[in-house]
Amino acid sequence: MLPIFLFVIALIYAIVKIFQDKVTTKKEQLAILLKSIIFFNIGCMGLIGFYAHTFMPDETARNIGWPTGNPFQFEVAVANLAFGILGVLSPWFPSLFWVPTVLGSVVFLFGCAWGHFVQWGKGDVAPYNAGPFVWFGDGVIPLIYGFLMLYYYNRWGKEDV
Repeated sequence: MLPIFLFVIALIYAIVKIFQDKVTTKKEQLAILLKSIIFFNIGCMGLIGFYAHTFMPDETARNIGWPTGNPFQFEVAVANLAFGILGVLSPWFPSLFWVPTVLGSVVFLFGCAWGHFVQWGKGDVAPYNAGPFVWFGDGVIPLIYGFLMLYYYNRWGKEDV
């Protein structure tokens, strides 16, 4: 449920910022929304994923349905750290920086979703392997910010070149 919570926080933050700063152009409104989602759902979620896989590896493994002591967990932790850093930094860089951050995150999370669906099909119904965490965190939310980024870039992103 954490990805959903962070997405809601991102939406609330963006709405408050848009009204507080009296932003009226669609370009700036979408930029604020994208920066907020990238910061919270890619950045913060990536750092949380890094923390969980690094400092709570056995509990995290059990919640995914993995055996504890899995050596691939460190690799997943470092991938989460990389996206976490990119996501946290993105709001302070131009939109061309956001594109690879979002694209890489979407590819990574869709790959994670695929892995979870395969394991789910084999009977792994652990909390972090099936249900809303996977559907939204690895599927719906990345699909949303992927489409928003694609729209923004096609409409206005080339102005940053």
